[in-house]
Amino acid sequence: MTSICVYCGSRKGRKPAFETAATALGQAIAAEGWRLVYGAGDVGLMGSVARSAQQAGAETFGVIPQHLLDREVGKTDLSRFVVTETMHERKKVMVMNADAIVVLPGGAGSLDEFFEVLTWRQLGLHDKPILLLNVAGYWDPLNRLLHHIIDNGFADLSLADLVMSVPDVDGAMSALRRALGKPR
Repeated sequence: MTSICVYCGSRKGRKPAFETAATALGQAIAAEGWRLVYGAGDVGLMGSVARSAQQAGAETFGVIPQHLLDREVGKTDLSRFVVTETMHERKKVMVMNADAIVVLPGGAGSLDEFFEVLTWRQLGLHDKPILLLNVAGYWDPLNRLLHHIIDNGFADLSLADLVMSVPDVDGAMSALRRALGKPR
């Protein structure tokens, strides 16, 4: 089964478009017959993407560290619910069980997840597609930062090729189908 790892905020953010995109992404993953892999929270965008995926019939695989069970309201009604000891273990289990990564808007935790999976790809530890779902231009500053890093000689131009930025869920699904060789 094709599995899509989604990194996103444990808060909803200030723009309704963020939650709308999270809900639409969960539904789109289900419509493709794919499995959602995510951080197992039932709050913020995490909860929105998971509930919409479940309601649309998707398999759901959640991974949460013990210390966040209460804070992120661990969603135990998932198809598979894994509790880890550490954040690092959580991230490793999520990536190992996914074929691609999509990053919705989020905070420091989402950035941590993004940079770790990007670094792993840069080092050749995986070759999974990484997409920034750039809802309402949320990731524009991050895209500029990546080019700033390249422009200042701290990474090759190839770094930019490791990340696809897409403006909406339709763009994300098209990019995922192409990258995963799953034509419609």
